[in-house]
Amino acid sequence: MGILYRGDFMASYVAPEIRDKFESLPINLKNCILERNVQLNNIYDLMHVLEDIVAEGEAE
Repeated sequence: MGILYRGDFMASYVAPEIRDKFESLPINLKNCILERNVQLNNIYDLMHVLEDIVAEGEAE
């Protein structure tokens, strides 16, 4: 079973297959990912959301 993270208005899911990769990220980055209400079912989902974060940071 994956981890379902819940906040006031969000629920993000991290599949067991990538949990170790997700947990190895810095806490600030994990929080940023979870705030996006994402479903991380595989490594490609994680890579995609990380690419989005980088692109947004570069646009600022």
